[in-house]
Amino acid sequence: MPNKSLPNKIWTARFVARVFGSLLVLAMTLPTLSAASDDCKCRAELPLYPDEIFPPWQKGENNDALNRGVDFTIPQIDSLADFHGDLTDPKLVLFVGGNYFFAMAPLVKTFEELHQEYKGKIYWETIPPGLLVKQIQNGGTITSGNMTWTVKADAYFAGLMKVKELIDDGLLVAPGVPYVTNTLTIMVPKDNPAHITGLADLAKPEVRLAMPNPEFEGVARQIKASLQKAGGENLAKAVYQDKVKDGSAILTRVHHRQTPLFLMQGRVQAGVTWQSEAMFQEQIGHAISHVEIPPDQNVTAVYAGAEVRGAAHPEAAKQWLEFIKSPEALHIFERYGFKPYQAQSDK
Repeated sequence: MPNKSLPNKIWTARFVARVFGSLLVLAMTLPTLSAASDDCKCRAELPLYPDEIFPPWQKGENNDALNRGVDFTIPQIDSLADFHGDLTDPKLVLFVGGNYFFAMAPLVKTFEELHQEYKGKIYWETIPPGLLVKQIQNGGTITSGNMTWTVKADAYFAGLMKVKELIDDGLLVAPGVPYVTNTLTIMVPKDNPAHITGLADLAKPEVRLAMPNPEFEGVARQIKASLQKAGGENLAKAVYQDKVKDGSAILTRVHHRQTPLFLMQGRVQAGVTWQSEAMFQEQIGHAISHVEIPPDQNVTAVYAGAEVRGAAHPEAAKQWLEFIKSPEALHIFERYGFKPYQAQSDK
């Protein structure tokens, strides 16, 4: 006699198999879905920075070339931010310490209005002064990325003490020409998340710093002197040795580019720079502010320049050295907090 319950048993078995199979597939899929979800979450949490925070910051103004050809400037990827002008046939080559790169555009524009023969014929670099000296000593040859070129400076600009030293060494030709002064400040993000109030706060373990590297940047000498005034050798050691060793301080090679960028990216919370650099960042609308350093803890740097020995354009160099201390030039410097040089203590 046929078993009438057999079809029901077969149907039930098939149903159970299907449910089990579905559960098995789901179990195998869940880790992948979870990983994908985590991946999406991670990607969503990665900060997306606007191009405006990446150098160069002056939208082509720091370039006096008349024919710029194809514009191939890609922030974060392809950008020679501290090299300016046309190398084809320059009539004046200036090697300028990078801490007033932002003032060079209006300075060059004003100089060219006074000396029309140089319009579109000025080339200048604004990397740290110590690196500029190495470039001069290497015959003007420099490499950035995959590009190598040679350009010989007509005039060099840095701190007065350094200029005097290079004159004594025979690299520059006397006289050294001082023109403006500058002081230090603490650059911070606009909202000052670490609540920095002074130099002593920089030693706190939880504060992340960007500080100029003494090997490449002369400003480190002045910063160390300022730290010693504020907290003795212990403070200078805490900032420049202990925090570097434990990773809470980054040493920069080009602080005038790296420090503001790292602050805007949230990588660091403070960094000592020249006051003029902080003022420029604030003026162009970046989310940057600064904390004043009291006069008794600060230092005053004197900026100077001189003709490079063997310059290809010595007359042009002399004209620029005369211009740099003129009322027109000093007015431009004053926009960024510089003060005219008045035979004070030399740094």
